[in-house]
Amino acid sequence: MIDTLALIGYGEAGRTFARAAGWDGAVRVFDIKTRDDAKAAAMRARYEEDAVAARDSLSSAVAGAAAILSTVTADQALTVADKAASNLREGAFYFDMNSVAPETKRAAARTIDAAGGRYVDVAIMAPVNPQRLAVPLLVSGPHAADGEAVLRALGFTNVRAVGNDVGRASTIKMLRSVMYKGVEALTAECLIACERAGVTDEVLASFGADWATGADYRLDRMLVHGARRSAEMHESSRTLESLGVAPMLTRGTVDWQQVIGDLGIVPVPDGLAAKLSAILERLP
Repeated sequence: MIDTLALIGYGEAGRTFARAAGWDGAVRVFDIKTRDDAKAAAMRARYEEDAVAARDSLSSAVAGAAAILSTVTADQALTVADKAASNLREGAFYFDMNSVAPETKRAAARTIDAAGGRYVDVAIMAPVNPQRLAVPLLVSGPHAADGEAVLRALGFTNVRAVGNDVGRASTIKMLRSVMYKGVEALTAECLIACERAGVTDEVLASFGADWATGADYRLDRMLVHGARRSAEMHESSRTLESLGVAPMLTRGTVDWQQVIGDLGIVPVPDGLAAKLSAILERLP
């Protein structure tokens, strides 16, 4: 069904998919980090380790490809779609898997459709690890049904079409993130204050036996992915505003995700107490 595949963005999502699927040299990969002198060597080492066909430009990766997977940061999603459109093969599937607002997806779709491509709005509904190709994917848009079949042919096993409107899959993800990433931010805000007040154990005990485990996981995600999550929550804010809902709490989520992610705590300590200690040491 797909004779050539292009993967734009080789971060956690893109690399996880490529390694799990075993696309190897059958996929052409481009990541903008190869244009950064400080990061280029590490990216090329990844390409060599994973045996993927690296390309030095987005245009050379996309040209002639029957399907393109876009897995980039939120701020680059529309730029990548614009650049891909100028080198798009007629009828190529463009899977926009980025965490952006539905209006951003619709703008990208207009660009891809005008170039003769088939745009598919894809929402990745859970962390790609450890589920990898079994991670839940929602797809929407006029080409959602055909796109679902293509994604399954590429190895994805948990794909579901949710409608013919571009932006519907993204809306579901963005509004879900209001709750999930918001709970992460509230967890950080609450427990940092608890730790400074010396009442963490008492407050955790009042929440129930399993709450500390969940809190540990939420802080872990913020420490590792806070900057990316902040960008996603900015898109969630835009989604709320487009629906006439003031993103009062979500604006705080944007800030907390960025603050925790910017602390640069690497490696992330094991255990909730160690995480809180490390956060307090660096938090202004």
